[in-house]
Amino acid sequence: MDSDRTGAGLGLPVLVALVGALLERNTRGGTIVVGPLNLGGSMEQLPNPVAIAELGVDKQAATFLMPVASRRGLNEMPDDLWTKLNIEFFKDSSDAVFKALDD
Repeated sequence: MDSDRTGAGLGLPVLVALVGALLERNTRGGTIVVGPLNLGGSMEQLPNPVAIAELGVDKQAATFLMPVASRRGLNEMPDDLWTKLNIEFFKDSSDAVFKALDD
């Protein structure tokens, strides 16, 4: 995924899917997981979190998981989007995986 940019930004959702399959647990319904994950395991900054949140509202997502480092980028988000989305933040990839999986 590093040399081919068509899968850019899908590292964390793929990790959530693989861990969920290994643990035989479902992901939470209506949840969008975003966050580019590099091969070293660290999280990268989201380029435009407001546009991603708007897309999540368009796709009728209930919960939105995003890196806590991207919270400052949401300052420009309109008030009506804040009422339509439940945004949860995660600090690293393992935190994101277990927040995305059903209990």
